[in-house]
Amino acid sequence: MLSLDALTFQNANAALEQGIAAIQAGETVFDLGGVRSVDSSGVALLLAWQRRAHDAGRRLSFINVPANVDALVNLYGLDGLLERS
Repeated sequence: MLSLDALTFQNANAALEQGIAAIQAGETVFDLGGVRSVDSSGVALLLAWQRRAHDAGRRLSFINVPANVDALVNLYGLDGLLERS
């Protein structure tokens, strides 16, 4: 299970590894309800996790996506790339 309160440059490596471990354990839905801080590194993490899941033959989706994630996704023109449950 993914349990992070931030998806930022400061914790990007640890968050990447935690997400990969969750995917390898069979997780297919990441709940972002506890995420309070996100920067552009966080958006990159979400996309990286989706790629890892895809490479493993799984579909990863996100629930309880914070508004600041949506704002960054829209800012970068990545609308529609993040799977939602």
